[in-house]
Amino acid sequence: MSAITRDEVAHLARLSRLALADAELDHYAAQLDQIIVSVARVAEVATEDIPPSSHALPLTNVYRPDQARPSLSPEQALAAAPAVEDDRFRVPRILGEEA
Repeated sequence: MSAITRDEVAHLARLSRLALADAELDHYAAQLDQIIVSVARVAEVATEDIPPSSHALPLTNVYRPDQARPSLSPEQALAAAPAVEDDRFRVPRILGEEA
């Protein structure tokens, strides 16, 4: 017996604002049923002695100390800019009149 019915797929499609044909409802019902069976099978695996983890391999971040390095002055950075305003790059507005 199917865990998910054709009517449930139609309901999910309406909630998702998807227009599905009758053949698609049957097709997706079978696919969703297979997904539910597969997830149930994974849930049956004995995992009591396995600690939860977010990744299969242990990961550690590699940090380095922040060090000041020589860089461009604001004047040098803006020297080749096509347009400058208030010591910043001036670019065309893309979001309309809102500011």
